[in-house]
Amino acid sequence: MILHKGETLFRQGETGPLYHLKNGLLKIVRVHEDGTTILVNIIVPNEVIPHHSLISPNPYYGTAIALMTSEIEVLSAAEWYRELERSPDRCRSIALQLQEKLRMMQQRIDQLTEVAPAERLRKLQIWLRSYAAPASLTQLLTQDEIGQFIGLRRETVNRLLRAQSSSDN
Repeated sequence: MILHKGETLFRQGETGPLYHLKNGLLKIVRVHEDGTTILVNIIVPNEVIPHHSLISPNPYYGTAIALMTSEIEVLSAAEWYRELERSPDRCRSIALQLQEKLRMMQQRIDQLTEVAPAERLRKLQIWLRSYAAPASLTQLLTQDEIGQFIGLRRETVNRLLRAQSSSDN
C-alpha cells in the first residue's frame, strides 16, 4: 500500500491490523478531547507498528499520518498472533525490534535533555536527516510539531530556524 504525505493510515482508538513501514516516514499524533494534537512519535523504515500491539492486540494509541510518500505492508493481526504462538524465534525478533525502538527513544531523550535549545534542534535535524534526506525538517513537520517533539515553544523553534538560516547565508 502506498500512502501519500498527509494521508492517514489509522486513527487513535481504532483496532485493526499491524503495519510494516517499508519506506517513508509516519508521524504518530495523540488527539485530545478538545481536538488538539500532540506529536508523540516518528516511525522510520522497517518498523512494525503499533509497537504496543506486537505481542497482544490493543486499540491504536494515536493516529498515524504519512510525513512523505510511504510504502506500507498490511499485516493480518490474527495471522501475526498465531505465528507468535507457533514460533519462539518470532518472539525474539519482536524483542529485538522493541529493543531498537527503545534505543531510538533513548536518542530522543538525549535530544530532550539537551540544555541548549539550539542543540536540541540540531540533534533532531541530524537524526531525521538520516531517514528523510534530502527532505528537511521543516518540509516534514510544522514548527509546532518540532517544538512538541523536542520540548520547545513554537516561537523558540521559529527563532532558532531563522538564526540557522541567516548563519547559512
